[in-house]
Amino acid sequence: METRAPHRRASRKVEVQAAILGAGQRGRTGAAKQRLTGFNQVTGSSYMVFWPAMSPVSPVWPRKPNLCAFWVLRLVLLLSLKSRTEGTLQNCHWLVVLNKFENVGFHLSKDRFLEHQPVDTVSEVFSKLVDSPVDPQEKYLSFPYYLQINFTCPGEVRVYSVSGLISDSEVLARKGHLLGMKPMIQIDYIHSVNFYRWKPENLQILLEAAPMLSRAGDCHAEAMCILNWYTPMPLKNGSVVASVEVYTNGIGPFIPRKRCCFWFFVNMNGFLRKDASGAPVFTVGYESLSLKPSHFRLSKSRPLWYTMDHTPVFILGGFDNEKAILLSDSNFHDFVLLELSIDSCWVGSYYCPILGFSATIHDAIATESTLFIRQNQLVYYFTGTYTTLFDKSRGSRGWVRVLSSECIKKLCPVFVGGNGSEYILALTTGKNEGYIHIGTITDGLVSFQMVPDGWSICEKLPELKTLHILYKIPEFIPEAQNLDFLVLLGTETYTDTPMIPQGLYFNTLNNVLYIWGNFILQSYNREHFIFLADFPKESTIKYMLNSYKGHITFVTEDEEIWYFLEGGYDVYRIVPSQGWNTYFNLQKLEKSPLYSNDETLVSLFYEKNHLYELVYLFDNGKERLVRRFLPVGKLMEYDLPKPFKIGSQRENKIISFEYICPFKEIHLLDVPQKQHVERKESYLALPPLVSESSGFHNNYTLAVYQGLVYYLLWLHAKYNKPYADPVHDPTWRWWQHKIVYKDYYFYLFSNRLTAEGMYINMNAYQKLYNLSSDYSMADFVFLDKGNWFSITAALLSHQDTFTSADSPGAGLEVDRKLAVSVILADPECLSSSVTQEIHLNRNLLLFKIKITDKRKCSEQGITGRNLKKTSMLIKVLGASGKCFQATTLDTIIRGFLMTKIFIGCPPGKRLAFDVSYTVMHSQKINKHYLDCVVKDPEMPCFLFRDLFQPFFLVQDLVTGDSGSFLGSYVLKVVGGGRTEETIKDYTEEEIFRYNSPLDTTKSLIWKTKAERTTSDNKFYIMSHKSPGIEWLCSENSPCYDIIPTDIFPPEFFFKLLVSNRGVDDSTYCDYQLTFIVHIHGLPLSSKRSSFTFVVSSTIFLGLVVLYILFCLLWPHISRAWASLRWRINNIMASESYFTYATSTAGFSLQSHSSEESFKGPPRVDSKEGNVQAKKA
Repeated sequence: METRAPHRRASRKVEVQAAILGAGQRGRTGAAKQRLTGFNQVTGSSYMVFWPAMSPVSPVWPRKPNLCAFWVLRLVLLLSLKSRTEGTLQNCHWLVVLNKFENVGFHLSKDRFLEHQPVDTVSEVFSKLVDSPVDPQEKYLSFPYYLQINFTCPGEVRVYSVSGLISDSEVLARKGHLLGMKPMIQIDYIHSVNFYRWKPENLQILLEAAPMLSRAGDCHAEAMCILNWYTPMPLKNGSVVASVEVYTNGIGPFIPRKRCCFWFFVNMNGFLRKDASGAPVFTVGYESLSLKPSHFRLSKSRPLWYTMDHTPVFILGGFDNEKAILLSDSNFHDFVLLELSIDSCWVGSYYCPILGFSATIHDAIATESTLFIRQNQLVYYFTGTYTTLFDKSRGSRGWVRVLSSECIKKLCPVFVGGNGSEYILALTTGKNEGYIHIGTITDGLVSFQMVPDGWSICEKLPELKTLHILYKIPEFIPEAQNLDFLVLLGTETYTDTPMIPQGLYFNTLNNVLYIWGNFILQSYNREHFIFLADFPKESTIKYMLNSYKGHITFVTEDEEIWYFLEGGYDVYRIVPSQGWNTYFNLQKLEKSPLYSNDETLVSLFYEKNHLYELVYLFDNGKERLVRRFLPVGKLMEYDLPKPFKIGSQRENKIISFEYICPFKEIHLLDVPQKQHVERKESYLALPPLVSESSGFHNNYTLAVYQGLVYYLLWLHAKYNKPYADPVHDPTWRWWQHKIVYKDYYFYLFSNRLTAEGMYINMNAYQKLYNLSSDYSMADFVFLDKGNWFSITAALLSHQDTFTSADSPGAGLEVDRKLAVSVILADPECLSSSVTQEIHLNRNLLLFKIKITDKRKCSEQGITGRNLKKTSMLIKVLGASGKCFQATTLDTIIRGFLMTKIFIGCPPGKRLAFDVSYTVMHSQKINKHYLDCVVKDPEMPCFLFRDLFQPFFLVQDLVTGDSGSFLGSYVLKVVGGGRTEETIKDYTEEEIFRYNSPLDTTKSLIWKTKAERTTSDNKFYIMSHKSPGIEWLCSENSPCYDIIPTDIFPPEFFFKLLVSNRGVDDSTYCDYQLTFIVHIHGLPLSSKRSSFTFVVSSTIFLGLVVLYILFCLLWPHISRAWASLRWRINNIMASESYFTYATSTAGFSLQSHSSEESFKGPPRVDSKEGNVQAKKA
């Protein structure tokens, strides 16, 4: 990692002080700086920089005086501190781009989201953090990308500085940093469609961007380098779509929280690969084409088709006679035109009548992982390489042709997935006219099935008696003059204009069916239809869009844009309209680069409940395709009539405007907390503090930030385990041994004693359970069995609403002028109640609305799976299309609120084995607790002969609540093994034999005294009040007769499955928990025990007999042995004597020749001989 040299830091501090703050002559202290502050106050600078705010993250350190370039820097100061109007700042917006790890520090360098796996780039950095609370022995990885953040303001000027021209927003960014402004980043991950493979969870992480000076360019002074903010861009398994929201911490320049109209989507692109040089190239086609005006001059707009909320890459075809598509992985903030690598084969035949050949891509549909296109009658798909969703081998190497024997005339999208898969529809023509091919996409695998099975719609149409007709569309458009809508009962009169249906759409959230063409029909029960009379019969709808939040847009063949608000009957033309002309002219006066007198509509799409359009501008020399926001509320407000009346007061005439909106203001009170009802798990991660007085980070500190964010999310993923921790928090284990040294680490940092020059605050990496939110209603609500939520709508009325308050029936008069209706899409599933309170003295009406689940419309399921999707609509009567509120972000349509409701087991709940309380309870009921000889703190042991009574916790990962599970459950042994590595899963037959009280094969592993069983009597039903279980390990069970491998008693690992499905009616959640129990002290079988007893007894008795015999015979043996030894010694002594005597005599004869000295050997039988022998 690149680090800054120490000798440069002092100069940096001086440049930051003088160039950015311009605090008088550098080197002055005390009164001089105070006088400069007073001067700024006199001049009325709106962004005054006070001395204490110079260092936002550390104390102000002494600085050396530096007088170079004083006048130039002072000129920069005066220009940078000029006043800004509030309106200018309101138009500033954030810029967010993606940077590779190695490109951090280069201004506005942009990279594509090609890498999808963590990288090992920070382990060496963490190994050097000896003065920090992190464990150097842990493995810290990092994500491959950062987010580079900055902002820009329209109409900004550029001023001269030492380093050249700098923009006004760059100066504002430096001042904001020194004032303490910190961009905050909120990243929301969209979970995968396939909830069978990936656990559904709504994960959110809050990050604080770290400031860093740009390394690009030749900067004479570091303070004049461009300032950017950086934050890691984390990846998450099971997610390829992430939305990024940027806002400030409220200090320094105010940049609006661009939440509604300027979300940033940082999506993975699985259709890229690296070429030989390492540069990213597309796998679906070639970037050989460039956008030309001819591509759009004659072509019409077309719909953008994709799976709602789950599609990372958008594609758009329709280029005349070009096998090309527009592709974007940022919701068309940027895009590329690709020429597709397909064969363009035309297989026309007698059963597939096609009049001509065209290279045009007619239909293009994008799903979470796969792209579909139709060219002529041919259908192709391409599966991207998304390693966070499935195995890399499932990615396509080229376009794959499907339905090769069919003639496909149309591809239709299915906007909402279901049952863990996504779907598309292929409509046939030719020989199989009337059949539909349903395409299913699961984990990148594509399959098609033709329906109906064995017969087609066209074959059955002549035989109407065999079909159940829901509704027969009239042949002609009904007469509905001066009406907003008309209920079609069959008795109405009709015009001579035929009805020409072009398409239909069914909204699964509110069960409304729309049929459209040169008319619009809607139905709530698919049997009775309502004709919307506002839409003219002279226009024909080409396609429609739904935001799934109550907003619908229609586009006609003449490129007119019509708007419809669900729950009502009014259809509004917004383009062209008087409101559009007014708005367009205002944009031209402001010289907006997004509008032109010569432009054409390319497509429309909804993003975060707001409408965007792709428009090609034919400006001479500046032809371009732009994405721009279409302010529907503002256009409708401009188009409203302005009714007024002329009255007289004394002798003067007064013009008074009438109120169009039935209420003056509307507010939502007592709304449920967003984080809890939306089931969002939120984490906080702040960058480490740096000792650099200017507060700038470098590559080294950013690498540490990257590793800490990775480890935080790794703890989140690891926390999904069966055993409950003593503390219900994923980050508890991270700092449990280091938190006591927190003050010590801060002492080292504050005194500049750390070798790394940074401080890691342990409290800055945590899980958040009670996020404060704005007072708006949540976008969606999860309801468990019998749960409810309530909101209060406060309507402030106009004064004339209560003019008759003192008269009889005043309350009735108010009810006529102000009323609220609640529409439930599935009233058989939900119930609603509305309570009204009238406050006459405040011109206020309160409507308390309560929505309750009826416990009828969902079955028990795994958390987050197979939810019942419905919605709730709240309307103020008479407010549709008449009430608006202008904000800094957009003009909001008021008096209307639609909320999605998901009925079932909400995500973020789990069942955990409460091992701590189970051990305590086991010691209490058994009067002892015996753990294994080799203890494992993560998995305590239980003795076989002890009563085992497990306890469980229901843990809420969103709110942080953790309580005992008090419901009923079924416990089964579903696997086991002698060691944890050899655990084997049992078959269904084995599970029945090992757990069922009906077993007759002597295979039971356990039993209980509980009397409740399931309805089929196959398994026991247990609860926290059950008497516990006794381990049996019967003759035919796998734990029977375990032979010990060492001196310790036999052990066995049981894999247990706990489920409350079908036995607990208090929740929609099927709490399925699989965990392992370690049992020791297993007994041997009776046969082996008897054999062991006999063998042991025999050996013992044999040893006893031998001991007795040994004790009885030992004295005799001792005497015999002593006698034997004496005899042996005598024999040995005699032989030694004769040998010695003979050798001595020979020696004497040779040594002495005198006759006197020679004496013959004595006789053995003589007295002298006996004496010598005895001596010997």
